[in-house]
Amino acid sequence: MKITKAVIPAAGLGTRVLPATKNMPKEMFPVVDKPTIQYIVEEAVAAGITDILIITNRGKSLIADHFDASPELEAILEKSGKTDLLNTVREISNLANITFIRQKEMKGLGHAVLKAKSFVGNEPFAVLYGDGVIISKTPAIKQLIDCYGEYGEGVVGVKKVLEKDIHKYGSLKVENLHDNVFKCTDMKEKPQTKEEVLSLYSILDRCVLPPEICDILEHTKPGIGGEIQLTDAMREIAVTKGMTAVEFEGTRYDMGNKFGILQAQIEVGLTHPETSELLKNYIKNLAKTL
Repeated sequence: MKITKAVIPAAGLGTRVLPATKNMPKEMFPVVDKPTIQYIVEEAVAAGITDILIITNRGKSLIADHFDASPELEAILEKSGKTDLLNTVREISNLANITFIRQKEMKGLGHAVLKAKSFVGNEPFAVLYGDGVIISKTPAIKQLIDCYGEYGEGVVGVKKVLEKDIHKYGSLKVENLHDNVFKCTDMKEKPQTKEEVLSLYSILDRCVLPPEICDILEHTKPGIGGEIQLTDAMREIAVTKGMTAVEFEGTRYDMGNKFGILQAQIEVGLTHPETSELLKNYIKNLAKTL
């Protein structure tokens, strides 16, 4: 089934990286020369997505501005003959059909996705979390889209997390089907005891959901943290119809985490044509002093 719509929740407050997020959305943190949110939009576009809804809140107008046209900047670049930069800037505003809606109340990820109900209509859709950059050969979300409808209603992108960290994530009950593909039949958001841990596999930043998830979210009660959790709604599908879990190929960077931001800057910088050699030499010299 062709999936052409994506929802990017980007309304979080970024409290883990304050004070940097006091006035700048974490989704706008640069990774070398592009903001986090652009990497995520480009991933969706590379997977065949044509229509994207980004969910923000007040104070995040910078995100919408970034994907808008910039006539003044374009005129300056054109006048100065900087054609490559001009094309780069123009391409940003033409990546996809991007619309925005505000989550006026901070009621959790599930509540944010519910705001997309009229946007998705009766179609399955991709969800890409706004602070998760995934660098991979095949776009991570495409890896999930390719498995949609194969083994159940919906697909979640998963990775194993450390046992000491599982309480920060959701734990999934999975059964390996083949290679990196699993059947998922249960979920537990942020398990607090060993008994609640279903496995060390957790959903990380990507999923493809059937449209009925919005109907489920409408009657999902607040869970952990008093918020409407998307995991709780997906669990209803997992235990009744089953879902597919794909251990996606790629490196994931948590841009809502101080260390994740540093990792992204260094590792992406080491592959960027303009910074690779300079950064390699810098790290080698720096390592001698550690």
